[in-house]
Amino acid sequence: MRPIRWGLIGATTIAREWMIAAIRAEAGEVAGVMSTDPQRGAAYAAEFGIPFATTNLAGLFDKVDAVYVATTNDLHHGQVLAAAKAGRHVLCEKPLALTLVEAREMVAACKAAGVVLGTNHHLRNAATHRAMRAAIAEGRVGRPLFARVCHAVYLPEHLQGWRIRDPRTGAGVVMDITVHDADTLRFVLGDEPEAVTAMVQRAGLGEGGIEDGVLGVARFKSGLLAHFFDAFTCRYARTAFEVHGSAGSLFGLDCMTQRPIGTVTLRDSQGDRALPLDHENLYQRSVRAFHTAVRGEGAPSASGEDGVRSMALAVATLEAAGSGRETRVEAGR
Repeated sequence: MRPIRWGLIGATTIAREWMIAAIRAEAGEVAGVMSTDPQRGAAYAAEFGIPFATTNLAGLFDKVDAVYVATTNDLHHGQVLAAAKAGRHVLCEKPLALTLVEAREMVAACKAAGVVLGTNHHLRNAATHRAMRAAIAEGRVGRPLFARVCHAVYLPEHLQGWRIRDPRTGAGVVMDITVHDADTLRFVLGDEPEAVTAMVQRAGLGEGGIEDGVLGVARFKSGLLAHFFDAFTCRYARTAFEVHGSAGSLFGLDCMTQRPIGTVTLRDSQGDRALPLDHENLYQRSVRAFHTAVRGEGAPSASGEDGVRSMALAVATLEAAGSGRETRVEAGR
């Protein structure tokens, strides 16, 4: 079976740290990289043994089967539409776009072109969240009533660029982190958010009015209430994901992370016990599912539609924080 040939759109940090290795570990070929900076692209290709670098998308599309889009958020829409037009499968970083209209256009374009569109929501590939999802589906906590997500971190210095400095890119903690909470909540609970209230914080890391912290509460269709706390400014917080039901509670600790770590404890009438976890690289699992989808044998771990729905909660969170009122989550907007 011929390996799937990947093109990287953007000579990016996430590809450097995670995705190049994940693609190769899953028998894919990183065939090329596109960067608007020719020197950066050439140096990146040389560093990782990538056969060629180019400054234009057409030059990349000619030599690949699929592309990984990890540029700034404002560029995703045009690049994904171009890939769909060229008949190339797409794995796109979150958020899919700056607006839900653009995100919907991306999903529709890929569907019309008959290509796979995946959203690289890595956290649903974590062993912790898969175990929590299974426990809830099996009824081990009864009816889920509340959830709590703590995804407060300190943004590493090497990432303190456009995420906190350029409003035109869809910067800020909500579009960077809350969007991940949204997808993880949807995945673990098997439920959809309907409305949200929130307040944002500007503690000084973000520039030009960009928020670097947020607290919010989302109401889901089942009636469950989910609290989320996200930040770029907390050096010593521990990430967590909890679900509290009518018959038990799940406590996930150190689980909102790119690394294959963390624990899950089930507490019910029989006491506390750790759930067994099969940790593996989150990005390899994502690439594996994407390869399967490209071959027509399955689906990406998170689809384009999943990307729209997670983005819808993030957009509504920003609207709620700005208005001071509960805001509906409208994935179709």
